[in-house]
Amino acid sequence: MHPALIEDDATLLRLSFCSVISLGRDFVKRHFICAAFFGILSTHAFAADLPAQVPYRAPVVEAVYNWTGIYLGVNGGYGTGTQDPLSLFSNDFSSFNYSLSGGLVGGTLGAQIQSGHVVMGLEGDINWASMTGSGTSTVVKLGIIEGTATISSKLSTIDTLRARVGYAWDNLLLYGTFGLALTNDTSSFTQTVGFACNNGVIACTSKDQWHPGLAAGGGFEYGFTPNLSAKVEYIWVGAGVVNTMNLNIVRAGLNWRFGP
Repeated sequence: MHPALIEDDATLLRLSFCSVISLGRDFVKRHFICAAFFGILSTHAFAADLPAQVPYRAPVVEAVYNWTGIYLGVNGGYGTGTQDPLSLFSNDFSSFNYSLSGGLVGGTLGAQIQSGHVVMGLEGDINWASMTGSGTSTVVKLGIIEGTATISSKLSTIDTLRARVGYAWDNLLLYGTFGLALTNDTSSFTQTVGFACNNGVIACTSKDQWHPGLAAGGGFEYGFTPNLSAKVEYIWVGAGVVNTMNLNIVRAGLNWRFGP
């Protein structure tokens, strides 16, 4: 056979084996065995030329931030507003508004659940405040100018219980909030000129009382880790009829969330 027809060592091995087998008695049988052996070697050579199979790897799914859970937090901020506690001392007087302001710090407990982008929950907080104010003005009784008086107040506690509803973009949450408020303050009345408080029956002194009201506002919260987030929010607090109060509070806080 011409050397150019021998392509590689595998071809030479096949031809040599076939030649040896063909020297036996059963010509047909020997050629059948030769053909089978040739086919096995060809299959093996073809398989060796195939590229190595790459192992299957599942696609990487990016984790989505989850706001669901119970959380504890701390917050602090500053508030300003107006107050009219005059009716605490007498029902005969007209309104007596003055400004008050100061800081507050407190703790938060809440729970929320996320469905898609919507986050809903309930949050309560207790805040220790030091918001003070005072004013001196004319006091009117029965439509007649009677004299002047000074009232001073110190707001010491602001508690709220509110619903929160928000929209989440991954680890950024925008929310609104509304619910109930409870405030405690001490108001002191000082008679200056011209009249006796409560017709002289009850002395005009200080009063320390709790006052129910409403709370509403909104803010945003950002998750730094799956459990730790920070928030900035605005809260309006309005007290009831007996002690008219309107507060505007801006505060920041940290929450630690226990996931589902």
